[in-house]
Amino acid sequence: MLDIRRIKENPEEVIDLLARKGKDARETIERILELDNQRRVLVSETDNLKAKQNAVSKQIPAMKKAGQDTAPVFAEMNALKETIKENDGKISVIEAEYKDLMLGLPNLPDPDLLPGGKENNQPLRYFGEPHTFDFEPKNHVDLCTGLNLIDYERGVKMGGNGFWCYKGMGARLEWALLNYFIDTHIADGYEFILPPHMLEYQCGVTAGQFPKFADEVYKIANPTNEGRVHYMLPTAEAALASYFRDEMLKESDLPAKMFAYTPCFRREAGSYRADERGMVRGHQFNKVEMFQFTTPEGSDAAFDELVTKAEALVKGLGFHFRTVKLAAEDCSASMARTYDIEIQIPSMNGYKEVSSVSNARDYQARRGNIRFKREATGKPEFVHTLNGSGLATSRILPALVEQNQLPDGSVKVPEVLQKYLGGLEVLKKEI
Repeated sequence: MLDIRRIKENPEEVIDLLARKGKDARETIERILELDNQRRVLVSETDNLKAKQNAVSKQIPAMKKAGQDTAPVFAEMNALKETIKENDGKISVIEAEYKDLMLGLPNLPDPDLLPGGKENNQPLRYFGEPHTFDFEPKNHVDLCTGLNLIDYERGVKMGGNGFWCYKGMGARLEWALLNYFIDTHIADGYEFILPPHMLEYQCGVTAGQFPKFADEVYKIANPTNEGRVHYMLPTAEAALASYFRDEMLKESDLPAKMFAYTPCFRREAGSYRADERGMVRGHQFNKVEMFQFTTPEGSDAAFDELVTKAEALVKGLGFHFRTVKLAAEDCSASMARTYDIEIQIPSMNGYKEVSSVSNARDYQARRGNIRFKREATGKPEFVHTLNGSGLATSRILPALVEQNQLPDGSVKVPEVLQKYLGGLEVLKKEI
């Protein structure tokens, strides 16, 4: 949620920044300012009426004691009561519309981001060289099938399109990746969190995904408790953003660094294009997510740290990749800035995102009422929240088998993963 003070002080700046995200917000901003003014006028008027009501009510005991007629006073009290009730109703209607409009506004992009979408994304740096082969390489679907790592057909039989089933060494390789990520984050001093996989609606609101994107998340109704609904988490960010919701932290608590392992559930699994078959897009995938709560002045350093950590994970696997600064419109609605780490999957003739590192500034904190108290002044301020994939496996594993394949269809195991596989150096077809 945006700061109403910034909207009131610089409405044109806010409108211009939102336009960089492809949002024509002029009418919305004008309506928000109108509602804010209406509410302030009504609240002031109602407060005055309530003060008058209290003053008049204090006259009644003295009037009764003096034998005076109190009927006119009670009539005035009743009139005040009705006006106050009517004003309170108007205020509630205004506040409901105001809240809906404010929740619907995306975050402001940082000023240094280019406007527009993917066409204006900026590659910042490359690591390693694109992978080449002196033989005809296979794609990850054929490699995983040939090595008996993934059972695509039975995955579809069990879950439908957009699902797959790890098996044998494929399951162990997936788990090795997750353990590599987890062990690295623990060594870096991040706290390990295993959050619920089904979340309350307010988690989506805090993360900035609801109400606009509520229909894109799996919704679970409780048949034994009518009206009780949960949402399957699309990413651990949706859970971690609410970890301190409605809490007042100490300045010394910050930065709070944590990470979570979860499966992630997405209703939309992509277009099923020929170059995105297999496990590149799906309705369920595994991911380790980094998250930080910081002071405003610590926000930029935290962002750089998360980018560096995500890059280090990919470097450790020996992959060629690039880091890309997203243009304003390609950032998600909740984020002020995002860097994507994109990895080469040879059969796709390009790069696929394996990590997004984003800074929401105070946008999520305002939605979730997450604040900290300044030690020097005792004044509360909103924290900044940041997240970064560390990493998602559904594109890492395809890249791993494709980039490390050998002419006979076997696959070299990256050195950092070998200890999780009993020292295994090469994945070979079972005989």
